[in-house]
Amino acid sequence: MSVINIGQANFSSEVLNADRPVLLDFWAPWCGPCRMVGPILEDIAAERPDIKVCKVNVDEQPELAAQYRVTSIPTLMVVRDGQVVNQSMGARPKSQILALL
Repeated sequence: MSVINIGQANFSSEVLNADRPVLLDFWAPWCGPCRMVGPILEDIAAERPDIKVCKVNVDEQPELAAQYRVTSIPTLMVVRDGQVVNQSMGARPKSQILALL
C-alpha cells in the first residue's frame, strides 16, 4: 500500500473507521525532521499491509492538527478503533516507529 494523504473530507473514513490500525503522521513540507521520516513511512506502508499509513499536512489541515493537539511536528499517532492508542513527537528511526504499533 501507499501512504494516504488525509484531509477533513476523508479523515473519518480513512482513519476513524479504518478496518486496521492507522499510523498517522502530522507533518509539513518545510519541516526537516518530517522529510527524514517520510521515506521511512513509505517503506512501512509498502511492507505492512496490516496497517494503514496516513499523512496530515498541518499547513493544509490546521483544524485536524488543533483537534489532536499537535504542537510539534512530526507527530506520529497510532489510531485503533477510532482512538489514539500511542503517539510520539520528533523524528524516529524505523525500529522506534514500528515499536509504536
